[in-house]
Amino acid sequence: MRIVLAAKPGADQPWVADAVIDLARQTGASVAVVAVDAVELERLAAAPRSVSADRAEEAVAAAAQRIAGAGIEVTTTVLPGRPLEGILGFAESEAADLVVVGSSGRPAVAQRLLGSVPLELIKKSARPVLVITHPHRGS
Repeated sequence: MRIVLAAKPGADQPWVADAVIDLARQTGASVAVVAVDAVELERLAAAPRSVSADRAEEAVAAAAQRIAGAGIEVTTTVLPGRPLEGILGFAESEAADLVVVGSSGRPAVAQRLLGSVPLELIKKSARPVLVITHPHRGS
């Protein structure tokens, strides 16, 4: 089994990696962690691509370190471009059995206006998508 974990640049979401660890232990899966820098056109970006790429690198490194620390085989990839397309394409290239993503921290109104990568993944992915919410949200 192959799990793709879509890490969100700039977000600290260790509970998502923990959920992937549990799934991988139960299924014997390997894990590929991917983050997309979210820079479609660098000349229109608020900051150089390197800033966004660094945030993406930090996100995949944090998730991979946690997963590898649990003794699970893990690879990392950072891609340029739009998150939805990057994650979908990566999951396809990896022949992922499951795509795991953390829930957005944005309020529902902002998600409707600005879009949500987890919601769009659910709508457009040909592969199963598991959205992990923060364990303390709503308590």
